[in-house]
Amino acid sequence: MTERKPLGLSADQKQLREQRARALARLANPTPEPEGGWPPAQAAPGRGFQPKPQRNVRPPASPDKTVGARSQVAQPPARPQPARSGGERRTSPTSPDRQAHPVERSGAAAGKPAGAVRIRAEAALPAHAADGIRLNKRMAELRLCSRREGDAWIERGWVTVNGVVAEMGMLVKPADVIEVSEQAKGEQQQQVTILLHKPMGFVSGQAEDGHQPAVSLINPRTHWQGDTSRNRFNFSQLQGLAPAGRLDIDSVGLLVLTQDGRVARQLIGEDSELEKEYLVRVTWVAPDGQDVTTDVQAVFPPDRLALLRHGLSLDGEPLKPAQVDWQNPEQLRFVLTQGKKRQIRRMCEQVGLKVVGLKRIRMGRVVLGNLPAGQWRYLGAGERF
Repeated sequence: MTERKPLGLSADQKQLREQRARALARLANPTPEPEGGWPPAQAAPGRGFQPKPQRNVRPPASPDKTVGARSQVAQPPARPQPARSGGERRTSPTSPDRQAHPVERSGAAAGKPAGAVRIRAEAALPAHAADGIRLNKRMAELRLCSRREGDAWIERGWVTVNGVVAEMGMLVKPADVIEVSEQAKGEQQQQVTILLHKPMGFVSGQAEDGHQPAVSLINPRTHWQGDTSRNRFNFSQLQGLAPAGRLDIDSVGLLVLTQDGRVARQLIGEDSELEKEYLVRVTWVAPDGQDVTTDVQAVFPPDRLALLRHGLSLDGEPLKPAQVDWQNPEQLRFVLTQGKKRQIRRMCEQVGLKVVGLKRIRMGRVVLGNLPAGQWRYLGAGERF
C-alpha cells in the first residue's frame, strides 16, 4: 500500500507527524527500563511532549543504565541499594510502622561491625539494668552508710562508681568499684552513737499517748560521769538521732540511739543476726488457776521451756531458735537474734507465763554494765557491736 504524501503541510504539522512516527517506532521496539532506575519524566498536562536539549550529558555506559522508553531526558544514575538481609522488611521512611519498629540491619548491610546498632540501643538503657542493684542499696550492703545517707552523698557528688561521679538512682553490679570522698568520711566520723539506760515510762521512738520519748533524756545533765569517750556533747548531735532496736514502755535497759546508718543496719537490718540478751522476771499461772510468783522454776513444765527455745510462731511465722534458761527461780535469761514487736512477752503468754519485768542487758558485744537508769554515754571509739 502506497503512503499518500500530504500536500501543503505547515512546518508544525510536519514536526507533529515526525514525532508521532518516532513514538510508533518506539512502541514497536521498546527498550527495557533499568532495574532500580528513576521513574520516567511525564509531560505536563494539556501540552505536547517537548524534550529539552541536554548539555554535557554523558551517554550511558551500558544498557543497564539506559533511561526508560517513555522518556528522552537523561536521568541521574540510580542510587545504590544496600543488600537486604533475609529478615529485613522495606518500609517507607515516613511509614508509621517504621517509626514504631525501626529495622535492625545486619553489620554487613549497615556498613558497620555486627552488633553496633544493638550496642547503642543498650547504652541508652540504665547501666546494668539486667542484673544491677540500686547504688544506695549496694552501699548499705557494703556497710559504707545507710540508704538514706547514701542518697545524700550521691546528691552532693561524693560517690564515684568505677571512677565516674555517680548519679541518683543508678544501678550497679557487685563487681563495680564504689568509692566515697573524704568529705563523706569526715561527716560520718562526726556522727555519734549513744547508749542509754532507758527507765520505765519512756517510749523508744516518737512521743505517744502523753509519754515522753527516750531521746528527751539526752542532755548534759544526764551524761554519765563514768563515760570514758572523748566526745563532747553539743545539741547538733540530737539531729537525726534515732533508736536502733526498741524497748516497750514497760521495759528497761540498754537502748541504742544513733546517727550512723551503718550501726542501725547492723542492729536492726533485715539480715541482722546480732544477739540481744534480756533478763525476764515471770510468774506462772498453774493449770488449777493459781498464780505462782515464787520459785516458778520448780513448777514450770520442762516441755514448755523447750517450746520457748524453739517451736513457737508469731504473726503466722515460726520464730528462730532462742537461748532460754533459768537465771534464778523467778527469772529467765533470753538471747534472741530477731526482734518482733513485744516478742518475749507474747512468747511467754503462749506457754502460760506472765512477764512482770524485762531488762535488756546486751546488744552484740556491747553491754549495759554499770550505766545508771536514766543516764547515757557515748559508744567508745574501740567498741564494736
